[in-house]
Parts: sequence; structure tokens; C-alpha cells
Amino acid sequence: MSISTPVGTPYAERATSLVARADQDRWGSVGPSLYETARVLSAAPWLPGEPRRITYLLEQQAPDGSWGEGPLPYRLLPTLSAVEAALAVLRRGTTSAEVTGRLTAAVNTGLGVLRALPPVCPWPDTAAAEILVPSLVAKINEKLDSLTTGENTPDPGAPRLPDPGGPRLPDPGGPRLPVPGGFHAWAPARVARRYEPAGSLPVKFHHTFEGIDSYIPPSLVPDAEGLLGSSPAATAARAARQPATTAQAITDLTAVAQRYSGLFPEAAPLRVVERLWVAAALARAHLPAAALPTVRGWAEEIYDPQGVRGAPGLMTDADDTAMAVLVASLVGLPYDPAPLDLFHNGSHYDCYIGEDTGSVTANAHALQALVSHLRHRPTAEHTYGPRAAKLCDWLIGRQQPEGHWSDKWHASPYYATARSVTALTQYGGHHASRAARSAAAWTTDTQRADGSWGVWGGTAEETAYAVKILLNATTPTPRRTRALHLAETYLHTTSHTGHQHPALWHDKTLYAPTAVIEAEVLTAQEMLRAHRAAACTQADAERTDA
Repeated sequence: MSISTPVGTPYAERATSLVARADQDRWGSVGPSLYETARVLSAAPWLPGEPRRITYLLEQQAPDGSWGEGPLPYRLLPTLSAVEAALAVLRRGTTSAEVTGRLTAAVNTGLGVLRALPPVCPWPDTAAAEILVPSLVAKINEKLDSLTTGENTPDPGAPRLPDPGGPRLPDPGGPRLPVPGGFHAWAPARVARRYEPAGSLPVKFHHTFEGIDSYIPPSLVPDAEGLLGSSPAATAARAARQPATTAQAITDLTAVAQRYSGLFPEAAPLRVVERLWVAAALARAHLPAAALPTVRGWAEEIYDPQGVRGAPGLMTDADDTAMAVLVASLVGLPYDPAPLDLFHNGSHYDCYIGEDTGSVTANAHALQALVSHLRHRPTAEHTYGPRAAKLCDWLIGRQQPEGHWSDKWHASPYYATARSVTALTQYGGHHASRAARSAAAWTTDTQRADGSWGVWGGTAEETAYAVKILLNATTPTPRRTRALHLAETYLHTTSHTGHQHPALWHDKTLYAPTAVIEAEVLTAQEMLRAHRAAACTQADAERTDA
């Protein structure tokens, strides 16, 4: 990783432009979230812009009746959120007859999808799904009961149901919506019981507060400035429980809504994550000199001896802290990795205090940060050398038999594998090299016929990760050369056809940090260009020698 090696002019210009755009965007490049927008629609009837959110909810329903992106397991939470929000609007009885009919039809088809779910399913490890899913099921059942028994809330004179000739809600005598297999109806209430004696709710629950808002006593409702846990949904849910916070919630939520045309992302703002991941990605192919002052400014601003948090109101975490240390080191600011000590558990790093499931990519980033720091500060070997060695062993131990890695922050194994291979090859050693070669073999074997890679279908983002795995982990072979050639052609084609980056990143649901993905793809293209140029130079030299 260098900041001085000359780079291709198109890459330099595009990379510098990308850094400038990320620097000017105070919110981050993620798009609106169906899940989050529906939560605000349900909990905040007092927030201006409700018609826009209702229209968005209706427009986003898929032909099969579900909502969300990715395969069906990923659509569970968005579909629950949309159905519950539509029921909340219906119960308020404030929409026109046409909109009421459309909402009712949407509820009917959405409930059909939910009732048809298999009893057992490999649900994704998204944020707090274990409390968000059963909480929404309970809210849906409560609203179905109230609608069909006539328990309307606001205006007694408002219509409760559509005209008899229009779409009708399910028969109240029918079965209630069951909690999907693998989830437990008691989970949200258990959180309330666990923390009620302490009189406060841990920060880890702020981002997903909407999942426990109906279960906790007033003493556990968080008192924090701005968006609660950087989440519009959590902020709206808190205002519903604490009306005294409504005025401030309107101010905070309106600011976000203005950026997203009345809609909401799952975290706002996402500047820290975006800037760190963009900078680290671009540095893989060389950071253009014109972008260096901006990135250096990011590093100085973000690094914190107490640990780094991905967004205001979130917990400090090892992933963002490691990336802050890494990016600082890459731009010549070898800040001490000591803040990572807060998360070390003896063998590896917990993502945050109280984490339930570990993260491969957070630890890969931590290993990169330690290796980069040791290159600048060899005298720190006695402190961080043994820790890096343990971390290398831990990562290798998490590799799947097929050769890849998986992680809870991303749906694609190519992301986790690229991160792990990068960290291991930078660390070096026989065992790390063997693990990287195994990953490269798996990557080569899973390339699609059009030159792309992807867990659900070929994408530019996952192809970029695969390119980095192959360039990092293997020596030149005819098979690898062909794989890289096909990948370069695919990336060139997609960059000229307006390729839409699908949502693959995990929060409460799937999301796509566009600037980060663009940086990964741009870097892969530049690395391929440099690789091709080096191969041509070597071939010319061999011909000259001959």
C-alpha cells in the first residue's frame, strides 16, 4: 500500500473525485431503507411527509407480496415492517378510500407471504433480528385484532375498513401470525427484564430500540441527544414512548428526510464508515496525491484514543477503530493501536462490548492495522507482534473447508474472504500463505461464465473482491490469467452500462454503501490495469533478453 507510486490518470481523477464527493456528503451515500422508513411511518404520524412514505411503501412491494432485497430470508424483516406500518396507517383511518384499498391489498398479500414461510429457515445474522422479528409479529397481531374488533385510535368518525366491496382484511377469527421458526416471542421482554433492575438500557440496544419499545418501563427509555443510536426508527419509537421528545425528534428526523426525499436510511449519518472504507480501498491501488490531504484530515478527525464509533450514538467498536488506525498509518500518521485493547478478549477482538457473535472482517481489519503499524514502528513488536500472531491463527481457524470465509456484516463470502486474504498475505508466513492459496482456489472455481462473481448473481462489487483475492494470493498461472482477463472485461462492461449495486451489506436489513462499493470496484480495475502493464513489461524484457 503506497501513496507515492504513480497511478493511471483515469484512476487518479476518479479516485480524487470520489474522495471529494465523500468529503462533501454529510450523510453518506447509502440509500433509503424500506424497513426503517416503514418504522417511522408507523410510529410517527406527527412527522410531515407521511403521504410520500405511504407511496414509497406501496411502490416497493414486490409482485410476490414481499418487501426488501435479496432472497426470501432477507425479506422477512422488511415485509414484517411494511405490513405493520400499513396496518398502523389503516388503523389511523386518515387515508382516502383509494389509498385505504391499496394498503389493505398490500397487507393481504404481505400476510400471505409471511404465513407461507417454511417452519425452519436459515435466517441471516442481521442486527438484532432476534428481537426485531418477534416484536413486529406481536405488533402486527395487536393491530389486526384492533382493526377487526373496531378499536380505532384517533378519529372515531374516520373509516375503519375499506368499503365492503373493496379488499378486506383477514378474518379476525383466523390464526394469528406465528413467530417464524428460530425466533422466540419472549426475546424482547427478556431484554426488558434483564436491564430493568439496573435502571438503564445498554447503548448496544439504542440502534434497534424500536424492537423493545413496547416492552420496557419508562425508566429504561434512553435519554440521548440527536437520533437515538443514529437510527430514525429508534428515534421515532422513543418519541412515541416519551412525547416530550417529539419536538426534537421532528427536527432531527426532518433533517434526515430532507436528504432522502422524505424517506430514511437505517443509520444516519454514515460518514465515518464511508470515509474509512473508501480511503482503505483506494490505498490498495495507491492513493492519489491530490486526495491525500483530504484523507489525512479524515484520519486526524476520526481517530480517537477512546475508540471509534461508526456513527453518532453507536457504541465504539473494534471494526471502525481498526480501520481508523489502518487509514492513519497508510497516510503517514502511525497512531497507536492501543484503542483496540478495549476489545481484545485474549485471542481476537470482540466487535463491541457485549457482542453475541464474532466478526471475521473486523479481526481482519485489526490484523491489517497491527501489521501496518509495526511496519512504521518496529519497536512496538514486543507489544503487538504476539497479538498479531494470535490474530493470524484465529483467522485461519475460521476459514471454511471450501476455502472461503463468511461474516455477519456482509451477505457475500467474497467480502469476508478478500478481507481475510489481504490481512493474512500482509502478515505473511507459511500457514497464512497456504490459507490464502486455498481461498484463491475456491475463488477461481466459483467464477461465473460472464467473468463475474456473486453469491446470488454476478455483481461488480463481488467481482472486485474476487480480483483482489486472486491478485493477492496466487502466482501467475494460465487459469488465473484467464480468470482475471474475464473479470476485467466484466468490470469494464458494467462500468459503462449503469450497473446498479445490489444491497449486500448487513445492518438491520441489507443496504449498499455506494461510495464504498465504487471505491472497491475502481481499485480492482486499477490493480488489474497495473497487473496487465507489469506483465507486458516483463514479456518485453524477456523478448529483449532472448
